[in-house]
Amino acid sequence: MFDLLPHLINGLSLGLLFALIALGFMLIVGVMEQINLAHGSLFALGAYVALVLLGPKPPLPPSLLEWWLAQPMGLRYALTFLIAPLVVGIVGIPIELAMRRTYGKDPLYGLLLTFGAAMVIEEAIRLIWGTRDYVLPIPPGMSGGFIALDLIWSSYRFYAAGIAALVIFLTWLFIEKTPYGSMIKAGAHDNEIVRALGIDLAKLRMAVFVLGTMLAAAAGIILAPIWGIRPHMGVDAVVPAFLIIVLGGVGSFWGAVTAGLMVGMVVGLSGAYASEWSMLSMYLLLVALVTFRARGLFGKKSILEA
Repeated sequence: MFDLLPHLINGLSLGLLFALIALGFMLIVGVMEQINLAHGSLFALGAYVALVLLGPKPPLPPSLLEWWLAQPMGLRYALTFLIAPLVVGIVGIPIELAMRRTYGKDPLYGLLLTFGAAMVIEEAIRLIWGTRDYVLPIPPGMSGGFIALDLIWSSYRFYAAGIAALVIFLTWLFIEKTPYGSMIKAGAHDNEIVRALGIDLAKLRMAVFVLGTMLAAAAGIILAPIWGIRPHMGVDAVVPAFLIIVLGGVGSFWGAVTAGLMVGMVVGLSGAYASEWSMLSMYLLLVALVTFRARGLFGKKSILEA
């Protein structure tokens, strides 16, 4: 059991990160009934925007640049975690505007549009930053490791899991405790009810899409020091995100969180015995669960069944 402890903790932290990646994906599918294949590219874009802001010469006016570089790394990292998702959220606005022509039509149109958007973003990343790998700078206090229980632990993995848990909790508070969150839940349940209540469905969809892209960017920033930054890193994010919302049930917040933790634990534990099976294990989990529960843990009928 002691030998399994590192894998259990690694699985738990990985599960929280997977859940954060899937949350934005889940909101967009649940409310807009569109599978956003650009989610992974927006995840990668968040990491690249953070890389620019934390680099030696971010593109800022001279006076603001001098102030920015004079700040301690911890404060710059915290501000970057707020600014980068906002920038990516702005990038998501024209994508949602383009998607409006696909609402109410065959889901294939939305799939093709978001796939094209993903390709555009990924190629733009290659054009601007090239194809080399980058490492996102992090505050010195979050780097390195420590010894506990005669084992060496990565400090950043604990920080990353803690930040992911905090973002998940704040997202839950927003959805459950604010009027805007009630609108999002109503939209996920029935768009006709939203229209009947006099809520502007177009604005609601725009807000949900921007929120989903911001969550994708936040996940990209958190995972960048672990996975590294490269143009195709979004593929590593969008596949587990899609798998998790199917496992948890489309439109279910806690389904996405629960499924993310399940996937993280399965990947972590399988890595303890056969590392080559660690990523394959999450697909086996999907097959096993969907065989007995087609709509996932907490799912309902959705666009995925159309």
